[in-house]
Amino acid sequence: MTTTRDTTVAPTTSKAVRQRTIRELVDRRTIGSQQELAEALRERGMTVTQATVSRDVAELGLVKVARADRHAYVAPGDLRSRARRSTDGHLRRLLADIPVTVGRSGLILVLTGTPGTAGSIAQAIDQSSLADQVGTLAGDNTLLVLFADEPRLERWLARFDGLRGSAGTPTRPTPAHNGRS
Repeated sequence: MTTTRDTTVAPTTSKAVRQRTIRELVDRRTIGSQQELAEALRERGMTVTQATVSRDVAELGLVKVARADRHAYVAPGDLRSRARRSTDGHLRRLLADIPVTVGRSGLILVLTGTPGTAGSIAQAIDQSSLADQVGTLAGDNTLLVLFADEPRLERWLARFDGLRGSAGTPTRPTPAHNGRS
């Protein structure tokens, strides 16, 4: 009697497709271990070993963070954007506590707060999700926010007003003297 063996092999998946699937999985689900990740890939029809998953996790730079009652993998970029979003809360709280006026001279916004507050506001802006500015420069109570062009200034100002609005104090800039008559 002759027996026939099944010699079909599960199809291999390219590294790029596998890693793209891993990113999608950790973006959508809470996956806390390489074993869970391997099982999720198998559910999608991919044959993987623990060593392959381990290499992929390292190459993608995935890190574990606390989520609810357990730890889960996230991509480093997701971690940075989450950190920036949380620092918006710090800026929002500062703007709720410190009265700030906004003036403008060309592509520079001039923010004025109470004495000794400009450095704190500048740092909170630099650590926030506000990113259209070229830079900030702080004195004691005055802060300059520099821009490369008008669209970036307007975008930034709209976002800043949104943060101030949630703090209860939206304002538009007052024109500053620009040396022209």
